[in-house]
Amino acid sequence: MLAIRTCGRLSAPALAAAMTLGAAPPSPAPVTAEVSYTAQERQEALSYWTPERMKEVGGTVDLGPTGPLTKTWKGAPVKTVGRLFFVNAKGADTWCTATAVKSGNRSVVMAAGHCVRLGSSPYNTYMNLVFAPGYAKGKAPYGVFPVRATVTPASWAQNSVNDVSALAVDPVQGKALTDAVGGRPVAFGHRPGGDVTAFGYPASTPQRGEELLYCAGHTKAAPDDEMSIPCDMTGGSSGGPWLADFDAASGLGTLVSVNSHGDALEHSTTMSGPVLGATARQVYDRAQRS
Repeated sequence: MLAIRTCGRLSAPALAAAMTLGAAPPSPAPVTAEVSYTAQERQEALSYWTPERMKEVGGTVDLGPTGPLTKTWKGAPVKTVGRLFFVNAKGADTWCTATAVKSGNRSVVMAAGHCVRLGSSPYNTYMNLVFAPGYAKGKAPYGVFPVRATVTPASWAQNSVNDVSALAVDPVQGKALTDAVGGRPVAFGHRPGGDVTAFGYPASTPQRGEELLYCAGHTKAAPDDEMSIPCDMTGGSSGGPWLADFDAASGLGTLVSVNSHGDALEHSTTMSGPVLGATARQVYDRAQRS
């Protein structure tokens, strides 16, 4: 069965005070919330997500026509970006967008927190997670990587705050993820005010998650330590990267945020994403040790 745990650290002053008083130190406040999947569960995920099932899942939801701010990507292959398939807390097949990033274990993927677990519900985590980088029209050209662990901020699991996640995936045919597709660098602490290109696989018509789409715009500060851009990508694009200093000729850029949510239930014209601060860095650091 999957294992769930939280990780935190007690500050040195608090520890010293507890020792002085002769009392047991208080439990540390959790910083990250983690889920690990057994080898059997990872194999089951690979068996579950057949090419046919991956293609069929787009037919289960239609979020309306692709909006005018969203364009089909026709530049250089962005092979680090792909679809993250999973079974959600309601038992439904669905997907998000995720990105391979540079990491010590060469196996980390960044996405949104709500792409791996339900917010404000610590035990409603998702199952059968696999990452297909470079996915396009029913094909996964670089392989399908089963997820062995997910990490989110504990604040997401408990209170739906800080919508970011980092996932560790298994190698495919002996090759680690970023050895196969490369990895985007991550810039923590990047503040609003620059231009980004945001990618995703939205469930809008006619693409229905089968093609990589994008928005490009200037970031502005948003409430709750987020930033926003003009973008009307729909669900399915969640977790997709915001790439700064993006080069369309090479498909390269630096990840500075991820798609989190629009500004309306329908017909959003703004996409928001979290500023990747100290907590996001701890999430990432934990995943690259998984």
